[in-house]
Amino acid sequence: MQSISANELKMRGVGAIAEALQQGPEVGVSVRGQLRYVLMDAEHYQHLRECELEVALIETRADLAAGRFVVESAEDHLKRLEQMESDDL
Repeated sequence: MQSISANELKMRGVGAIAEALQQGPEVGVSVRGQLRYVLMDAEHYQHLRECELEVALIETRADLAAGRFVVESAEDHLKRLEQMESDDL
């Protein structure tokens, strides 16, 4: 992954980001020599979001197939959530 320093970003602005993104889909921003941020163009970000949603759908289907779900009313659901919250305290 291409990397630019925070100082370079401050000096060159968005141009530094655009130039770095020509080398790959993501660019790291380092602050004091440590990677702190990752930047990408909106199209790549949208693709990653779609991948996350697809994974969530696959996990949900697996939970349904394995019987890992509860059928209950909204009122019972809220009671269960409240009980879970009080158990955590």
